[in-house]
Amino acid sequence: MIYTRAFRLASLISALALGACSLAPKYVAPTPPVPSSWPVGDAYLTQSEAGLPFVSYTDIFRDPRLQSLVEQALANNRDLRVAAANLAAAREQIRVVRANQFPEVNVGGSATYTHRERSGAGSTTGTGNGGGSGWSYSVQGGVSSFELDLFGKLANATESQRDAALATEASARTVRLGLVADLALAWATYGADRDLLAIAESTARNAEESVRLTNARLRGGIAPRTDLRQAEQVLETARGDVATQKTALAQDINAIRLLVGADFDQSALPSGIAEVNQSLTVLPAGTSSQVLLRRPDVVQAEYYLRAANADIGVARAQLFPSISLTGLLGLASDALGSLFKNGAFSATAGGNASWSIFNAGGRIANVDVAKAQRGAALATYEKAIQSAFREVSDALADQGTLSERLRAAQATTAAAQDTARLTEATYRQGIASSLDNLDAQRSLYSARQQEVSTRLQAAANRITLYRVLGGDQATGPVAR
Repeated sequence: MIYTRAFRLASLISALALGACSLAPKYVAPTPPVPSSWPVGDAYLTQSEAGLPFVSYTDIFRDPRLQSLVEQALANNRDLRVAAANLAAAREQIRVVRANQFPEVNVGGSATYTHRERSGAGSTTGTGNGGGSGWSYSVQGGVSSFELDLFGKLANATESQRDAALATEASARTVRLGLVADLALAWATYGADRDLLAIAESTARNAEESVRLTNARLRGGIAPRTDLRQAEQVLETARGDVATQKTALAQDINAIRLLVGADFDQSALPSGIAEVNQSLTVLPAGTSSQVLLRRPDVVQAEYYLRAANADIGVARAQLFPSISLTGLLGLASDALGSLFKNGAFSATAGGNASWSIFNAGGRIANVDVAKAQRGAALATYEKAIQSAFREVSDALADQGTLSERLRAAQATTAAAQDTARLTEATYRQGIASSLDNLDAQRSLYSARQQEVSTRLQAAANRITLYRVLGGDQATGPVAR
């Protein structure tokens, strides 16, 4: 019988708790404040009609060495570990907030020993008071101050916390997406710096030969000292660039080590930027800008908007009465053996209602605050989409002209190489001047550096498109 009564009391409380209504506005996803398709014009390539598929970084970054570094980074990177820990805390916080929707049942027991002394007949009171000693036992269990969620305050608070946790999950995916992109860019930068070092070393060797030849002509009386000094300027510039590029390569390795989160096999690094370009696949953009809605930062902004919407329901519910229930089931007896007999059982139940009829408009103002915060969250969400649209449009504009820029850079290098070769030959024959020869060397050096820079821009553009389109399937929409 005791357990039956307790079960009935718990069932009644649960039924009242589940019968709540919600005062939060119905959430309607905002219309993205951007055009439905990407920009068109001379700077843009013709885009595919197919929508953007979900892909993995392995579909974009094809080199197995880069893939192994990414896998190592996903396991060891400290920023990713911080994001994972924050996500775990956010998920557990949902349980903390949700627990307020259910009654908290407490149980306790006590055993008390009481000693009374007998007063004799000769006492000053003139009466013979009885006395005695003994134990008393009690067991109690019940619900204290359980708030009935009739107006959805607690349910909306849980919903707000759940959306905040989902926003944290999207933030963790932003960290993951950025980590993969940053590592790929650092890997490509190493390849470019390695090429720039090779170009500087080659230019230094040619400049050394030019200095030797000019010095011989000076000693023979057929070249002025200014020719020698100009040749030495080219040589020392190249030597300085060699030192600079050696530092850049060391710093590239340090950056990759930080992103990976551990030491790594340096044989996984590329030999040059051309090798990097061959290993990167172009990510199709599609015609619809709706693909932006799956970017993790946009997803994060939308969940914060959902949380703000639920907070309005919490604020509205505070305008209504608060009703709480209390219940207590207990057993008390002077003898432990009779503690669980029917005569020892007692039960109490009660309710409490409170309603603030005047607080100088504070609660109404709290609703207005929640609405204003929702407005701010909406603007933040819309700006996230607009910023994403701008980033993708910029990357597409860059992609649309990169092939022509790379072709022009390669043609410039080829022309500069031919010019340098012919000028050096005529200089050795005494036809061209030293200044012409030095200018040809400088032009070739600059052209080769520009070609490497353009190739790095092409690699960076593909990596940027991967990042700004949120293309990794592991960073797509999260499930509610």
